[in-house]
Amino acid sequence: MATPDRWNYILGSHGGSPLHFGLTTRSLRISSTVNEITLNDIEQARTRIGGLTRRTPLEQSRWLSRELGRDVLLKLECLQVTGSFKLRGAMNKLSRLTADQRSRGVLTVSAGNHGLAVAHCCEALGVNATIVVPESASRAKVEAIRRYPVTLIERGAGYDEAERAAREMEHQSGATFVSPYNDEDVIAGQGTIALEVLEDAPDIDAIVVPVGGGGLLAGVAIAAKAIKPDIKVYGVEPETSPTMSEALRAGRLVDIDEDETIADGLAGNIEPGSITFPIVQRLVDGIILASEHAIRNAIARIAREDHLMIEGAAAASVAALRDSRLEGQRAAAIITGRNITIELFERVISQNQ
Repeated sequence: MATPDRWNYILGSHGGSPLHFGLTTRSLRISSTVNEITLNDIEQARTRIGGLTRRTPLEQSRWLSRELGRDVLLKLECLQVTGSFKLRGAMNKLSRLTADQRSRGVLTVSAGNHGLAVAHCCEALGVNATIVVPESASRAKVEAIRRYPVTLIERGAGYDEAERAAREMEHQSGATFVSPYNDEDVIAGQGTIALEVLEDAPDIDAIVVPVGGGGLLAGVAIAAKAIKPDIKVYGVEPETSPTMSEALRAGRLVDIDEDETIADGLAGNIEPGSITFPIVQRLVDGIILASEHAIRNAIARIAREDHLMIEGAAAASVAALRDSRLEGQRAAAIITGRNITIELFERVISQNQ
C-alpha cells in the first residue's frame, strides 16, 4: 500500500474561507500507484449492482427551496434497501471477488451502515462475513446487522480502534478485507449516485456530499466532473470531526482528536494511504463544516417538513445547504441514510421544536 507521503500534493493558491481549498488539477488520474477510476468504471458498476440496489428518488424539497430562495433537491439514499447508500459500493466490490477470495470469507469494519450493506450482499452471494464495529456504534445499526447470518464483533471504543483491530484480524485470518471507503470498486459503486442525479437533473449546479472516509465523495466527484466539468462538488463533515478538512489543509492525511458527533457515520480518522484523499484533493471544490446544532435541527426539520426519518450523517448535507458558497446555485444534497435509533430520533425531535 502506498504511504500518505506519496500523495502529498501541493494545494493551489486560494482566497476566502480557509476551508475553501484550491485544486491543482481536474485530471481524473488519481495516482500512479493505483488503477485509474474512470466514468466507465462507474457505469459498469451500475450494471453490476442493478439487481440488488434501488434507483432512489431525486425530489425537490419545497420548504428548503422556499427558505433558501433557490431550488434544492434531495437524493433519497435513505430509501435504499439497507437504509443507506453503502449498499452500492459493497455490492460492486463483493460481486467482483474471485472464487478464492470468496472461499476465504469477507472481513470488514464499519460504523454500522457499511457492515449492514456487506451483510446483505454476502447473504445474497452466499459468502461468509465477519463484521467489526466499534462499541460505540449505533444500536439501530448493530441490531440490524445481527439479523443477518454473519459474525459480528464489537471491538474498540471508537471507529479508529475498530479499524485497527479489523486490519490485525485480516492478517491473522487471511480473510478478504473489504474497506468501507479505501477501495476502487467501493468508490466506483458509490459514484453511481452521481449518474442518477445528473440524469434526473442535468442542469444541477452543485452536489453536496457527506464525507467520512471519502469513498462517497470521491466516487461522486469522479462521475460528476467527468459528465459535467463545471459542476461544483462539496463535501460536508461535522465541526467536531473535521478529518478531511484538516487533511486538505495539511496537504496530507493527518490524525486528529475528535469530539462526539451525532453524525456517527462521518466520525473517525482516515486510514493511512487511503486512495480517497488524492481524489478529493484534486476534484472537490471545498469542504463545508456543519455544527452539531445545525445537524440536529436538520434531522428535526426533515422529519416535520418532508416526513422522513434520517440519521445524523444524512442531515449534515442538509445543514450544509446554508453555506454561502451555495448561494444562487441549484443544489442536490445526498441524504445518505436513515439508520438512527428511535430513542435518539425522538430526543432530537423533542429538543428541536
